[in-house]
Amino acid sequence: MITFDADRSVAGILSHSFRLDRPTDQVRSATFRATAHGVYEARVNERPVSPAVLSPGWSAYEWRLPVSDDPVGHLLTEENTVEVLLGNGWWRADLGFADMNLNYGAELGFMAELEVVYADGHVQLVTTGDHWCARTSDTVQNSLYDGQCVDARLRGTRDALPVRRLDVDRSRFVPRSGPAVTRQETLRPSRSTRLPSGATLVDFGQNLVGWVRMRARGPAGTEIVLRHAEVLSQGEPAIRPLRSAKATDTFVLSGGDDEFEPTLTFHGFRYVEVTGFPGELTADALEAVVVHSDLRRTGRFSCSSPLVNQLVENSVWSQKGNFLSLPTDCPQRDERLGWTGDIAVYAPTACLQADVADFLHDWLLDLYAETRHNENRAVPAVVPDILKYAPVPEAPEAVPMSGVPTAVWGDAAVWVPQALWQAYGDRDRLAAHYPGMVLHLESVAAALSETGLWDEGFQWGDWLDPDAPAAKPWAAKADPAVVASACLVRSAAFAAEAADILGQAEDHRRWADLAARTKAAFLEHYVDPQGRVRSDCTTVYALAITFGILDAERRRAAGERLAELVRAGGHRVTTGFAGTPYITWALSGTGHVEDAYRLLLQTECPSWLYPVTMGATTIWERWDSLLPDGTVNPGEMTSFNHYALGAVTDWLYQVVAGIRPAEPGYARVALAPTPGPGLDWARAALDTPGGTVECGWERRGDRIDVRAVIPDGMQADVILQDGTKHLVGGGTHTFGYREDLS
Repeated sequence: MITFDADRSVAGILSHSFRLDRPTDQVRSATFRATAHGVYEARVNERPVSPAVLSPGWSAYEWRLPVSDDPVGHLLTEENTVEVLLGNGWWRADLGFADMNLNYGAELGFMAELEVVYADGHVQLVTTGDHWCARTSDTVQNSLYDGQCVDARLRGTRDALPVRRLDVDRSRFVPRSGPAVTRQETLRPSRSTRLPSGATLVDFGQNLVGWVRMRARGPAGTEIVLRHAEVLSQGEPAIRPLRSAKATDTFVLSGGDDEFEPTLTFHGFRYVEVTGFPGELTADALEAVVVHSDLRRTGRFSCSSPLVNQLVENSVWSQKGNFLSLPTDCPQRDERLGWTGDIAVYAPTACLQADVADFLHDWLLDLYAETRHNENRAVPAVVPDILKYAPVPEAPEAVPMSGVPTAVWGDAAVWVPQALWQAYGDRDRLAAHYPGMVLHLESVAAALSETGLWDEGFQWGDWLDPDAPAAKPWAAKADPAVVASACLVRSAAFAAEAADILGQAEDHRRWADLAARTKAAFLEHYVDPQGRVRSDCTTVYALAITFGILDAERRRAAGERLAELVRAGGHRVTTGFAGTPYITWALSGTGHVEDAYRLLLQTECPSWLYPVTMGATTIWERWDSLLPDGTVNPGEMTSFNHYALGAVTDWLYQVVAGIRPAEPGYARVALAPTPGPGLDWARAALDTPGGTVECGWERRGDRIDVRAVIPDGMQADVILQDGTKHLVGGGTHTFGYREDLS
């Protein structure tokens, strides 16, 4: 690996020229393999090696450093030059929040090998070394949180930098298994307004993640400043939710025709405040470039409610923005971390909306690496676990960020593989993820009290319960021990299932016994004979019902009590991160379909549709991130792009439209569309490993018409609400029945 000596703000360019050993028509293949401490963009003869940006992405760098593998034969000529732009990225990024300023190292580094194979079998290797050259680039400042400064006057300059070798542990190198981060689409401004300050406010009409590409011409040295924001407050960009992140790009003009694209940073934004632009800022001078991991969309849902349709699209856009190299919590403020709790509850929805098999598999490999090297073998709160480098807080009430087992967050080690198994049915991948499940459950088993319950130690609980104080998001109505113990039942039960699938008989008995013991203790200590669950709030009932803890009679009673609480709350949301993904499932699963629909369709705050009525184009972190009067929530954590609460989309696909896997990987499908009040029709389409499945329904008076499309070679059980069941094969099938309106 090689590096250059320069100020840490500056991005450098590494370069090397070489001549082919044979004529180009004798090149059979050419492969460019590379990785970095930092982020890089490689070019051969001034043409990009691949569409990727921000390579190699963010991983558990201490143990897994991804190596790209790109074909470059089409780029080669007899005389060739390789150039690599190298910036700070996540390696030297001052990550974290609350002035943590965490990073992986003080020096950037780059390593590459260009292998050329000729028709006669000769192999030519071009590798990095101190014979390479380095120079400064036109980027004089680059930071993921703060932005990038590009000075076009420096283009073409040759301020040489000394190149040095760096020792690197090659055992950390792994083939890139996740999709690359790429440019996905561009958006033009939807409108622009002049602010009292004289700056121009540009609205792209969509909260997105990426950057602004700009073209400009003006006097040399003119500075154009772009400041990004997700929402407006009193007509001005709302900067407070960004906390310490500056989210500002600066472009310095050369005096000629300039084009700028700040590819060493990214921002979460809808609005951009532009100052210093010479002359009139027209719509064709700038465009927003949407950037995320290269994921193919696989699911579509639509219904008769435009608000619900927008909710689904908001979920899609939040998934796009937060699936950038890894599943993050938010893309805009001084955080952008791989919080495990968010993806634990969102993974089923993610699998419906896009092909995330490789993306989440890659992240789970990081999760296992971080957990395995954790002193207590507990799943960290964030993966990659940059927070392990944070100073240990002295305050006794401080939240531990690493090293302790927690429910929901730690359960990502089990729930994400469970979602992948159901969506894709890949046994080899399940086997790869199983060791992470074991570490999590072993750390939890060691933390149980004498009661057999998970009722000791720190818990995130039902995070961001809408009734919790803005400054205390953990202060939920749900007893955190009830939440944790319920989660353990679910995790142990699926680990037992996974062990059985993988032929691990002893482990199957071990985890099945843990699930049974925890379930029995839960029923003994937390559930009374009438089905009342301790803390008597919507979240605990949703979990107890959905996770299969209750017997038939107590399940029925718990469903009744849940419906009572939902009605008493005026069908407004009363759950946080732990309960929200499961409450509609629990209601519809216990016969309270009308209450589930009314909860879904509520528009008053807190509700899923309240943000939509406020103009949201992504999922918010808080139910009221924007208050009804248009001001920003005063809480310190106020993101407008957080996918976790959008997990209700899973219920829309699987219950409302009715597409469910009857066998892992949709080898067999169950179609059980569930009409309810407030919608006239709903339908969904899902690309499965066996082909595209469609299912939908439409209400015509008191009649429900159902239409299903099954790929050839697949079987489906069509289960209708009138109690009938139909076994069908490939083709288009229609059914009808009278709706019971009693």
